[in-house]
Amino acid sequence: MTPAALEAIGLSKSFGGLVAVDDVSFTVAQGTLTALIGPNGAGKTTLFNLITNLYRPDAGDVRFLGASIAGLAPERIAGLGLTRTFQSARIFPGMTTLENALVGAHRHLRGGPLAQMAWLPSVRDEERRVTARAEALLELVGLAPFRRAPATTLPMGAQKLLEVVRALMARPRLLLLDEPAAGLNDSETAELSGLLSAVRANGITVVVVEHNMSLVMEVADEIVVLDAGAVLTRGVPADIQRDRRVIEAYIGQGAGAH
Repeated sequence: MTPAALEAIGLSKSFGGLVAVDDVSFTVAQGTLTALIGPNGAGKTTLFNLITNLYRPDAGDVRFLGASIAGLAPERIAGLGLTRTFQSARIFPGMTTLENALVGAHRHLRGGPLAQMAWLPSVRDEERRVTARAEALLELVGLAPFRRAPATTLPMGAQKLLEVVRALMARPRLLLLDEPAAGLNDSETAELSGLLSAVRANGITVVVVEHNMSLVMEVADEIVVLDAGAVLTRGVPADIQRDRRVIEAYIGQGAGAH
């Protein structure tokens, strides 16, 4: 039996007297795109931080491809193929757009320091392959014309897209995206939608925290709804759109529902 890409099992986390995540459990099948939605303060980003062990849970377990990753260092989790982005774009200053994308591939470069210094043919071939992949991804999200520009000069929406590209350069088996559409205009959101569809078509499992409901309904296979730190419901987009509890949760926060 094929193991799930991700299993959250009874995850809980409190900060002082505030319960941020309350006994959350859900499963993500391999090769699917799952969206985590919910009002502000529902615990979505905290849940990502628990999955990647930036926060240690008070209770519960996380299983990645059938094996527990609870207690592993975040860099060890990333090395296993579980990669994430953050709400705020994290761009390396002093580097071009292309160089920022290439940083994501560093874990997979086989040439050691001596081979790099000697500029061996194998190193040159590998660099050409990696650069070609980075440029193809930048082309897919409309950033190819800016590949030589300093990444910090890009608009915030473009920086968010660049962070997704850099995460993909790590060749993840599971990609966690925290509000990738935040700050994107309509054309950038359309490019992100195309990228997410292409990622899933290539067998990479995706879990995305997102407030853009139009994007979520377009790309998600399944939606998990959080409210007040707990799972309110889960289901396919068509069912979630009709769920009165989801509508009330959003209206209760003044966000409205679409």
